[in-house]
Amino acid sequence: MNKAVNLKEREMLIAVAGNPNSGKSTLINGIAGSRLHVGNWAGVTVEKNEAILNYQDHKIRLIDLPGCYSLSPYSQEEIIARNFLLNEKPDVIINVVDATNLERNLYLTIQLLELGIPIIIALNIYDEASQKGYSFDIEEMEKLLAAKVIPTVSTSKEGLTNLLDKAIQFYDKGYDRLHKLDYGTDIETALENIVSIVEQKRPDLLTQYPRRWLAFKLLEEDKLFLQKEDITSMKEDLEKMTGHLKKAHSSDMSSFMIDHRYAQAAGLTKAVMKKPAINPRDLTEKIDNVILNRFLGIPIFLIAMWLVFKLTFDLANPFVDWIDFIISGPLSTWATALLTLLRAPDWFHSLIIDGVIAGVGGVLVFLPIIFTMMLFITILEGSGYMARAAFLMDHLMHTIGLHGKSFIPLLLGFGCNVPSIYATRTLEVEKDKVLTSLIVPLMSCSARLPVYMLFTAVFFPKNGGLVIWILYILGILLAFGLGFLFKNTLFKKETPIFIMELPPYRLPSFYSIMIHTWEKVKHFLVKAGTYILALSIIAWFLLNLPWGVEHKRDSWLGKAGTTLAPIFEPLGFGKWQSASALLTGVIAKEAIVSTYGEIYQVHDNATAVKEPLNIGKDILLIGKELIITLKNIGINMLSTFRVVSLEYEATEKEQPVQDIISKEFTPLQAFSFMVFVLLYLPCFVVVVAVKQEFKKWKWPLFIIFYQTLLAWTVSFLVYQGGLLLGFT
Repeated sequence: MNKAVNLKEREMLIAVAGNPNSGKSTLINGIAGSRLHVGNWAGVTVEKNEAILNYQDHKIRLIDLPGCYSLSPYSQEEIIARNFLLNEKPDVIINVVDATNLERNLYLTIQLLELGIPIIIALNIYDEASQKGYSFDIEEMEKLLAAKVIPTVSTSKEGLTNLLDKAIQFYDKGYDRLHKLDYGTDIETALENIVSIVEQKRPDLLTQYPRRWLAFKLLEEDKLFLQKEDITSMKEDLEKMTGHLKKAHSSDMSSFMIDHRYAQAAGLTKAVMKKPAINPRDLTEKIDNVILNRFLGIPIFLIAMWLVFKLTFDLANPFVDWIDFIISGPLSTWATALLTLLRAPDWFHSLIIDGVIAGVGGVLVFLPIIFTMMLFITILEGSGYMARAAFLMDHLMHTIGLHGKSFIPLLLGFGCNVPSIYATRTLEVEKDKVLTSLIVPLMSCSARLPVYMLFTAVFFPKNGGLVIWILYILGILLAFGLGFLFKNTLFKKETPIFIMELPPYRLPSFYSIMIHTWEKVKHFLVKAGTYILALSIIAWFLLNLPWGVEHKRDSWLGKAGTTLAPIFEPLGFGKWQSASALLTGVIAKEAIVSTYGEIYQVHDNATAVKEPLNIGKDILLIGKELIITLKNIGINMLSTFRVVSLEYEATEKEQPVQDIISKEFTPLQAFSFMVFVLLYLPCFVVVVAVKQEFKKWKWPLFIIFYQTLLAWTVSFLVYQGGLLLGFT
């Protein structure tokens, strides 16, 4: 009784382990919800999800281990999962198993059982398995594995309460395994003999590691374990003990045990699962016959990406106008009234209105665009289509010395280049990581979208979606072109073989979609609240120093822009305003928009003060504009393939920045400027990420050099070529 009370006072540690695509992320989101916190594992850039929750008078710490197929130390994810289980010794392991791919998932389960930690198997995606006609003998499965098995459907949260209940039961009352998996007389005898040797020569190891797991690692001659522990004192005895196994089965005991575990998984699957006698082609196979067709696959992919852009702008751009109305209208009016009431000095008034609100607000207005695009990308990821995109691109990736797996970081680059750099950790070969990282910044990240939106809304109102799509395709084509060049100069090597699992098509749950979309959008919001806020304030000071400067061109930022402007003259935008904005864009691409907002700010304090404050009227106006916004979305969705939401009808009072830009640029100059923004050196955070990954400045500096040269060259060709063809 006292033991139970003491246990409840201590934090209960649950580790969640499973294969990629087993529904593990959805399951842990279903358990933890908004309490799930995302960070990184210490010393590495692999994502770490954890949550602390209270359930049945227990404080539970839930750790989501990186998805992996085994605990063999081959990848960063496998090493992290293995080290955590060995060092932290969780009270319970929840092993998420895909019921539609039981045999493949049981390989990891078998290795988890060797740790001797209480384990609960979440037989997940149980609904899909049932729809396919699969049946499971749950009692037999529990008997053979000596582990509790609970069917779950993570998308609808079925069985999740049972998982926690059983975990608490194991924690409070203990966990007695009546038996263990039997590997046959030869192996079991060898394991017992190995333990006897350890007891005699290195008993300290038995206090550090699970007894059976330790025996397996010594039998397999696990490299990672042998690097950490000195077993010289018992090496000779171990070789005598296992010598007959090596002669009888294989000189490589690690490979032998891999085969044996897979055989165990196959045998267990046959014993506990039955499939229909006739298994007709399922929906996934039928869809793949079209999606993965050698002739139709890539055109379908390009069309899918175009539809993502079209729907993004159709749905989101009316909200952009609505948020812009709120920021430039009521919010600025309320802030002006408050500052006037507080009798704030003119310089502080300008800092808040022209610096903070105009700067940060000029970026936040594009939040609907970022959210909607990330929403569609999340849906494509959850549906299983993104894995097909990597498979489709494998042949094309071979031309630049990479394989389809490298395409995943490139796809992530559409959201943000920083996690794309970190995602190269999934690549096994160092040269693959470097080459992929060199071309990742050419993927047009979401930070560039505000710049595209600003210029396309003014100069290409009826074809904005098409123009932005062209910019994305241009980045992809140049990435492949540069990749081919680097392959044949810097990285001459054979192209690696591509092996990747294609998950079945699934309809992701609304909850899962929103959680993963939020994780992507949160990065943008954090930047807006930190980097962009700081940059807006810095830009305001640089545009107003020395104090009392009458013309912004004579400010510190203006002088720097004036010095650099001649470099951009052949590109069509050789003005100090553009050069100054590009300077701040080195820190974060969104800052280009906010800097333009501060440079071209049209703000009349006298007029603003004279207007009487009427909060009720402003709120009614916000509601009225929202109704108009929803109406515009309906019109957009009823339109055919014309992105009507990008039509520009702003007045000088409503959108002074866009109005001034329309006079400062021509369409050709605007397009040249967008091309330069697409290609010139990545933001500072990307440069730091590359330095972190490769531990030296060689590759970050190379990226800065080649992208700056590439951006100038391509923009020069675009502008000068356009002039020769008669464009303006």
